[in-house]
Amino acid sequence: MTLQRYKQLEKSEAYSSYQSELAFKKELNILRNDFYYQLIDVKATSLVDFIYKPLDVLSGDAYSARRINEHKTFYLIVDGMGKGISASFTAVIMTTFINHLVDKMLEHESFSLDLLIQESMAYIQPILLDEEALAIDYICFDTYFKELEYAKFAMPPFLFQDKNENIIKIKSNNTPMSKWQSSYNIDRRDVKDIDKYLFYSDGVVENQTNTHGITYAAFIEEDFKFSFSREEFKEKFFAKITEQEDDLTLIFINSLDLREETLLEKKLFATTLDAVEAANVWYEEIWKNLQVDTKIAYRAGLVFSELFMNAYEHGNLGLDSRTKHRYLEEDIYFESLQKLEKESQKKISVQIFKLKELESEYIVTKIADEGDGFDTQILSEIFRNSLKFNGRGVFVSRKNSMGIYYNPKGNCVIFLHKI
Repeated sequence: MTLQRYKQLEKSEAYSSYQSELAFKKELNILRNDFYYQLIDVKATSLVDFIYKPLDVLSGDAYSARRINEHKTFYLIVDGMGKGISASFTAVIMTTFINHLVDKMLEHESFSLDLLIQESMAYIQPILLDEEALAIDYICFDTYFKELEYAKFAMPPFLFQDKNENIIKIKSNNTPMSKWQSSYNIDRRDVKDIDKYLFYSDGVVENQTNTHGITYAAFIEEDFKFSFSREEFKEKFFAKITEQEDDLTLIFINSLDLREETLLEKKLFATTLDAVEAANVWYEEIWKNLQVDTKIAYRAGLVFSELFMNAYEHGNLGLDSRTKHRYLEEDIYFESLQKLEKESQKKISVQIFKLKELESEYIVTKIADEGDGFDTQILSEIFRNSLKFNGRGVFVSRKNSMGIYYNPKGNCVIFLHKI
């Protein structure tokens, strides 16, 4: 190979890689997630988590998670049947259009699942090829009426877990969406007794496992039952498969039992550096009394220290990152904090819960400040670029726990550890 030809190939590969990177960034912008590391916190505290792992740059899967109002949430999973550019194109344009419809409905306070399905079906049908079909889940929760409204077009069954630890399967109520389809079904289900939910694309259950000839479909119900969070489920899934064979999309929702009966400790702290130190000592002592593995206790203390400091600095004192960096550069950081402390009467509350699910126990720590909060969507940028200085504390906290979750306002955070 000549040097000139080598350089041409090198440029071609670099350009292709650049275009692939841009395509994936565009895909991530199309996927809308209003719950990025957020709690669904209305009457009950619920965690909502996602796995989105395309097999290639252009994914045939897509999803969206939208907050409709205080009581309603909408979830979408789209799976373009087949692989390659055609499946990806169908999934992307369908998701884009549905998000556009949701935006317009929110603008006019007129959300309707029926109209959303009707309009999106009418939009996609002229685009679908004669032999092409689309698998799709439309899911709408109403937490006020404790009702789930859904239309499943040839997607794998929903998995629910009720308060008695029973696993319930909800099968599709529609055939695959096709060019010729003229009708569809919407069903409703009472979910007041349901604590945990799993929605997923077929890439999850059709993946071969390291047990010869058996797909993950044989294990999913048991793994779901014994998983408290997405992280636990993810660990079980990847331990059983040899390699990923298709696009993976998954939504995992779990309602936490945060009541007086599960409350282990609680305390209120002032907004001072002395209180920051006292809080860390208090929290460390609680974990000593739990008599758990020292590594788990250390990681929990690390997360607590980071997130409590965030509540103190950025929450109650309202210190933004740019001002903090300036204080540090000018070597006036601690003096400036002490001045801000004198003007603040705000408090930081900490609650620690001990939850039991089947054979396992979990510690849930809740830290709430009285500040203005922040837009949790910025966490998306932090977690995509962990090398940034801003937000390092949040990144470290996520890596050393089973997950961190903020309330919609951004002034309350919980984090989890298994003991």
